[in-house]
Amino acid sequence: MKIPVINTERLILREFRDHSDFEPYAKFYASDKTKYYGGPLDRSLAWRAAAAMMGHWIIRGYGAWAVEERATGDFCGIVGLWNPEGWPEREITWAIVEHKQGKGYAYEAAIRSKVYAYETLGWDSVYSCISSENSDSIRLAKKLGASLEREIETEKRGKVLVYRHSRENR
Repeated sequence: MKIPVINTERLILREFRDHSDFEPYAKFYASDKTKYYGGPLDRSLAWRAAAAMMGHWIIRGYGAWAVEERATGDFCGIVGLWNPEGWPEREITWAIVEHKQGKGYAYEAAIRSKVYAYETLGWDSVYSCISSENSDSIRLAKKLGASLEREIETEKRGKVLVYRHSRENR
């Protein structure tokens, strides 16, 4: 499957590239700051997580993009659509590497992901599943126009908040 490339004002959303993306990805996932994203992970588990992200495109026909900063070519993280086996439903997910946080990249990429879900894939609904302790992601979900729908219990992450994304705010 060819992964679509989406350009935004400052970013390129594209396929994950092992040769240039894995080092910053593995470094990010080794950090305790990734506790909200399934981390921290050692290199081997980070590689498996990256492989799962790439394979998601083949299995589901959609997935998370690698986020590249247009001005520098730097890998900034991953943002996109996610629904692995056992997930409650289709999600917009984001994880920006630490030194690229605070620049609005997650917002910019998540907006395009939401447009892709609703306009290209024809979805009628999408959510984000966020740890109640992850105040940055909660703020981002609200900025994206999502509203708190409910709290659910998950096997791996415990209690999480479900933020429903409206079709508006695109």
